[in-house]
Amino acid sequence: MKLFAQTDAEAFVKTGAKEFRYNRDVSITPAAKDVLSESGVKTIFDTAAPAPAAAVSPAAKPAGKASDEALFNSPEARAIKDQICDIGRRIWMREYCDGNGGNISCRLTPDRFICTPTGVSKGFLKPDMMCMVDGEGNQVAGTWKRTSEFTTHLAIYNTTPAAISVCHAHPCHAGAFVIKGLIPPPRLIPELEVFVGQVAYAPYRTPGSPEMYEAIKPLAPQHQSILMGNHGVITWGNSVEDAYFKMEITDAYCRTIILAQSIPGGTSIPCEKMGDLMDIKKKLGLPDSRYDLKPAELCEIDPWQTMKDRPCECSSPASAAAAAGATMTNAELENTVQSLTEEILKQLQPK
Repeated sequence: MKLFAQTDAEAFVKTGAKEFRYNRDVSITPAAKDVLSESGVKTIFDTAAPAPAAAVSPAAKPAGKASDEALFNSPEARAIKDQICDIGRRIWMREYCDGNGGNISCRLTPDRFICTPTGVSKGFLKPDMMCMVDGEGNQVAGTWKRTSEFTTHLAIYNTTPAAISVCHAHPCHAGAFVIKGLIPPPRLIPELEVFVGQVAYAPYRTPGSPEMYEAIKPLAPQHQSILMGNHGVITWGNSVEDAYFKMEITDAYCRTIILAQSIPGGTSIPCEKMGDLMDIKKKLGLPDSRYDLKPAELCEIDPWQTMKDRPCECSSPASAAAAAGATMTNAELENTVQSLTEEILKQLQPK
């Protein structure tokens, strides 16, 4: 069996041929198929076809410098590949990604990164599917094509030396905040304050585009969890598991807030106790833009007020009455419903 890899496909495309014929003795990698498809080359299975001249045996080295191949197959790289596969399964099992969504990467050296391939469910990753990419986003090792969103990961790596791993997924509860354009309110659960900090929001940009890179770049140094408008969540940490932890904590926090919204009332962490949490976080060496703020400045906003009194910006009232209702706060709406309910009950009482 001969392997037809990405670099073989790139060389074939340069010949100008519009058909690639192969037989059962040739195995085409997914990355090679992508290259042929994107170049308009039709792949045809033909039992009588000769083996393509560009095909190489599995024992041969893929494209890239010998030093990159050695690094890609080093014990350190193998350990990272195993960790990424493990976290991928956890992301999939928690339903943080559907289809082939999401991607994970980890810094191996200052300018070499192991990342997930494109087009593969995170629940079924294998170590030999992993890719190695340089600091400019070029794939230098691995036969599977790297994730198209690695350039977004670079926005974090290039601005945040402390970032060792990046995790991107589409968890539903955080996703609800994403499509509403809302940042989860602070001061409700200590775990978020200490282990994640303030969650940031980046407006929608095309996934994997240079514009997405620019949107994430200024936020990364001070925020380990960033909501990506109408897209998903991206987090970073000091290991593959730590980056995933930020994702899990963010989504659990958002889920709790959504559930709490259905219960009247609400409390928050007292202002005078926020300093204690900042001290704990500082001792752990975690970044936070609020370290220099005074207790009163940490509590300028009532977290529940930011959720309850936000008008629905996307409503399209069909009448003047509906328009008036669209600007009511949740509290006002609850009072109106309560008054109507009491009036109905009063009318139902026997006279």
